[in-house]
Amino acid sequence: MSTLKKHPHVIHPKELRNKELKGITKFNYQLAVKITNGVGTMWCAYAFLLIDLMMLPPVIKSNNVMVWVTYIAQTVLQLVLLPIIMVGQNVIQAQNESKAETDHNTLTYLATLQDEQMKEMKNQTAILVKLEELSSKK
Repeated sequence: MSTLKKHPHVIHPKELRNKELKGITKFNYQLAVKITNGVGTMWCAYAFLLIDLMMLPPVIKSNNVMVWVTYIAQTVLQLVLLPIIMVGQNVIQAQNESKAETDHNTLTYLATLQDEQMKEMKNQTAILVKLEELSSKK
């Protein structure tokens, strides 16, 4: 968790997608997330692989190219690879979120540092103006 104070000119990436969902849209969103989280697991991929393997013996016995093409396209690619791809996307998304958090902390630090530097420069300018006024009075 970040220990930096929130900066008025730096928006956190999570705030960009913060949108209030209502009614059926909220329900659809929550349902889609639950299904995606369930299907996008390696356990689901293993379960689909078992289903896929149960369908393999009839395909082998059929000795038909069209059955093989259908088997590969519909069961292997759709049932087995889809959850594995989703797991990979979840890993990549977690890395991206981590990078976004790091980038946000860096930007917040730099913006705060710049504010402090600008404040210091204004103070130094005020001192220089006063010194110039004093030296011109002599």
